[in-house]
Amino acid sequence: MINNHRAFIARRRALRPSEEYRTPTDDEWAEFIGHFEQRKLSLGDCGRSYDTPCIHEHSCLRCPLLRPDPAARSRLVQIRDNLITRIAEAESHRWLGEAEGLKVSLAGADAKLAQMDQITAHRNHTVQLGIPTFTDTAARTITSNTTLPGHPNNP
Repeated sequence: MINNHRAFIARRRALRPSEEYRTPTDDEWAEFIGHFEQRKLSLGDCGRSYDTPCIHEHSCLRCPLLRPDPAARSRLVQIRDNLITRIAEAESHRWLGEAEGLKVSLAGADAKLAQMDQITAHRNHTVQLGIPTFTDTAARTITSNTTLPGHPNNP
């Protein structure tokens, strides 16, 4: 299977222009690394692909590509509480368009909080691998009276 995969990659590379398989310049590498540095946000990391613009106009609470960091939970709670206050203010002044947009952001904040909780629960979840204990393995005995087909001691 590995050899077939390598052959597939070799065939694909043969179809591509050879200049795509060159060593990047220092400037190109710095730009590539800079892409990932620019994806670090106060609430987590942006998952946009390399060299793509933000189609959500940096409204990260609404964006499914924001991978929230559970360590920033208190900051997100502050943002959510601020949104609730701003929605109340907008509704009291009858700024209905403003209130509607803020409610979308509030729903995004609630979703990101739930996602943070899910990430935390997943990280804290222990997976039992079923590894036997010493007493489980030491309690097993093998008797020489056992007849096994094809065993050299059997007639």
